[in-house]
This record gives sequence, structure tokens and C-alpha cells, in this order.
Amino acid sequence: MAIPAALVVVPVGILFILSGFLVNLTQAILFVLVRPFAKNLYRTINKLLLESLWLEVVWLFDWWAGIKVELHTDSETYNQFIGKENALLICNHRSDIDWLVGWVLAQRTGCLGSTVAVMKKELKYLPVIGWSMWFGDYIFLERRWDKDEATLNSSFGRLEEVSVPFWLALFVEGTRFTKPKLVSAQEYAASKGLPIPRNVLVPRTKGFVSAVTQTRKFVGAVYDFTFAVPKSQHSPTLWSMFQGISSTVKVELKRHPMEELPETADGIAQWCRDQFVSKDAALERYGTTGVFSEQEMHDTGRPKISLVVVICWCCVVGLGMAMVGFSWWRLLSSRQGLLSGALLLTLVTLVMHFLISSSSQPPTDPIRETLLPP
Repeated sequence: MAIPAALVVVPVGILFILSGFLVNLTQAILFVLVRPFAKNLYRTINKLLLESLWLEVVWLFDWWAGIKVELHTDSETYNQFIGKENALLICNHRSDIDWLVGWVLAQRTGCLGSTVAVMKKELKYLPVIGWSMWFGDYIFLERRWDKDEATLNSSFGRLEEVSVPFWLALFVEGTRFTKPKLVSAQEYAASKGLPIPRNVLVPRTKGFVSAVTQTRKFVGAVYDFTFAVPKSQHSPTLWSMFQGISSTVKVELKRHPMEELPETADGIAQWCRDQFVSKDAALERYGTTGVFSEQEMHDTGRPKISLVVVICWCCVVGLGMAMVGFSWWRLLSSRQGLLSGALLLTLVTLVMHFLISSSSQPPTDPIRETLLPP
């Protein structure tokens, strides 16, 4: 039974914001006192801090909404490689929470705190979320190639120094799949003599080429993910998750060792397009036959770690509020206290509104916008 989301958003938002401020404060102290002298130690601690924060969102996915992830991949990839090597991720972009499905899979494989992505520069100024991503070495671009080229080069260079396995995620379609965007992609494909897509968009390959070229020395493989939701089930969104509505997400993972990719830019671009032609055919087959993948299905389970972390954060935040309870009561009895409380609720509302609205609006890929002409 669906729960009114508004009853959940505010308490979850308060917990996320207050715990996030504690994480950000700790990150700032470590950035100043530890990072200049011991980068690997800083990254190790920061990985744990990021996981403690991101696991609150994973808890919402796993335990509140009860969404199930079915992972289809070969046994060798599942048992020997995933979570044990650096990887560049590409996937189709169909639902509002594809990014969160990626976080869930990263958590299952031990890479949640070391997963990075390319973001718009403006996002790094967002309290808690943006600040945490900035401390976590997410890549922020201005969408001006004269500046972003140096940013990408330095960011990829820092990734080479990371001592734990990491995932670098790219949505090479550049935006979320919608019917109007599919029509535009089909018109573009027809004008360029490319295969006409039916279930994916035409990938924008220049960003992918740049990433492969600059990371292939220290990245073991490209992970090609395909996401799908059964037609009979609700496509999950953050809003439906707050309502506690469950569903299933099917994921197929194909691992491509980096040495198998072409060496030239044109070859890498064509390789990327070929993967999306195959992905399109697989999704078409799933729609007509109901067969999603011929690879072995692995149950990703529902680890208790996110539940434990949320309980711990509730205790920490609750204890902190109880310790200053009397002072808060006196403060809230004053005009300044009422103003402070209103500001906190406003901040929570704005941050949660951003999370929900940004997940339901088609985003653009900063790499695509940077590297491609209008």
C-alpha cells in the first residue's frame, strides 16, 4: 500500500541533511589536515564517509521501497572481476533512478564510496550532496571545452592515483530516454546513415572516446550495463520510493577488457555505437519475447549494512538533538529560534526538492555538451 510521500520526505530529509553536515565537516577537516600529507589515507577514510551517507539513499531503495535488482552476467565477471578492478561504466538511461541502481550495484561490490561521475559544475555548490561529491573527486565541468579539457585531464590523472577499485560512470546517450527524444534520435540516425534505434538513443561518443583514451592505462575494463523494468511493473522514481512502492529492475552486465577496445578515436567511437545497436536489439527482444538475457542471473540480495547505517545515524542525530534539547526548546521559544527552525526546514525542503525534481527531469551529459557542437 502506498504511503503519502510527504510524510516521509521531511524526516528522511532532516536525517540526511544533519548527517550530511557531519560528514561534510569531517571531510573538510581531513581535506586540510590529512590530504596534503597522506592522500591514500584521506581517500580511504573519505570512501567510508561517502558510503555512510550514500547508504541512506540505498536504504530507501532496499528497505523502504523494497526494490529488487536482478543482475545478469557471466560467472567469471561476477566472481572474479566486478568490484576488484577499475572500470568505466556505460549504460542506457531509461528510468529516473538509473544512477541509484548504479549506486546499489556499486554497494554490492564494494565500490560505492569510490564511484565517481561527470557532473555539471553548479551541482558542487549544493549543500551535502554537491559538497560530498566534490570531496569525493567527482568531475565537475563548465561545459566550455577551453576550460574543461584541462579539468578532465587533471581529473583522470587523479583517478590513476586511487589505490582502491573505482567506477567511472558515463551516460553516453546524454539524456534520459523519452518518446520525443527517440523521434529526434531516429531522425538524426536516418540523416547520418546509422541504424535506426527503437529502444535507446544514439550515443554521443566524443566524451566516451576521451575517457577511454585517457584512462585505458589504469582501467581494466568497460562495463556495459543494460537496464530494463518489466512492463507489468511501475518504473521506479524517487517519489514512488518515498511512497514505499516496490518494483524490479533488470540489469545485464557485459564486461569488455580494455585491451579489446580499438586504439583509434574513430574505432572507439564505432565500438560504442555498436554496443548500443546490440543493446537496442536486446531490449527489442525483451519487449517481444519476455527474455531479458541469456546470461546467468545473480541475486544481488538486500544487505543489512544500509539498515544498520541508518539506525546508527538516527541514534547519533537523535542523541545530538537530545543533548541540546533544552537549549533548543529555549531557542525555539525565541524569534531567533523560530527563524533557525524555519531555515532548517527550508533547506531540507530545497535539497529534497532538488533530488526529486532532478531525478525526474531529463538531464544532459556535461561531457557531451562540452565536446559536441550545438
